[in-house]
Amino acid sequence: MTKTSFRYWVKIISELGKVRISLPIALSALVGYTMKTGALSGEVWMLMIGVFLMSCSSGAINHIQEHQTDALMPRTKNRPIPSGKISVKGAIWVAVSFFAYGALILLTSFPPIVFITSFLTLLSYNGIYTPLKKVTAFAVVPGSLVGALPPYIGWFAGGGAMVDERIIWVALFFFIGQIPHFWLLLLMFGKEYTLAGYPSLNSVFNDNQIKRLSYTWILATIGTAFIVSIKVLQGSTSMFFLLIYIFYLLFSLTAGIMIKQDIPVRASFLKLNFLYLLMMILLILDSLYAGGRG
Repeated sequence: MTKTSFRYWVKIISELGKVRISLPIALSALVGYTMKTGALSGEVWMLMIGVFLMSCSSGAINHIQEHQTDALMPRTKNRPIPSGKISVKGAIWVAVSFFAYGALILLTSFPPIVFITSFLTLLSYNGIYTPLKKVTAFAVVPGSLVGALPPYIGWFAGGGAMVDERIIWVALFFFIGQIPHFWLLLLMFGKEYTLAGYPSLNSVFNDNQIKRLSYTWILATIGTAFIVSIKVLQGSTSMFFLLIYIFYLLFSLTAGIMIKQDIPVRASFLKLNFLYLLMMILLILDSLYAGGRG
């Protein structure tokens, strides 16, 4: 295999595994682990690799499930399967390989509940959200379990119990945050969903109504982030940075509505994504610092 062809296949496999999505999912599992243990032990890297591979398997399965509709949308027609870069059979082998290695790591390194929760994450995406997309424009609501479960994977890996106020609030933050994340995407690419025959909110509501719905869910996400800053974060520095960004996000969105009578969709999408990233980083650092003091 030449160097060029190796890079070519790495790129295709990375696209199938949706690496840009799988990495944050692995990071959110790290959030749950450090929240419980307050430390970065050697097993945490096995946890992140296992969760990452399971997420890559979910991404590859999604490519297989949607390759026909992907071919109908400009944004997705160049994905590996519809573009002919890899066959469906080849993609199945990639998905199975990701799953086998991820499952092996999680089952041999952690209690069974860790693999079960990771598998439920895959099931909620490929078995609930993806099929429901063809049925209802509101599939994202039950599908948002995809965001809520990864922190629990790490929490269970660290020996945490299912019912604990801290992990519940963090999981709720990521659950709620998935909804405006998707609806803002819909405002940017909704017409493409219609081309693929998906039931879209664009056929139920106009753009202004979707923007107002998105703003409401963003407010709910910000509100949950505020509760996390009070009830979960232990250090005053972490709390300060999160609160500063929360108030900035709230002010910038509200000012846009009051001054321009509109929500800047792409800017809001990027700012919301940064809130998720900041939340994960601060939760990890805060937990490590608290564990170090402990």
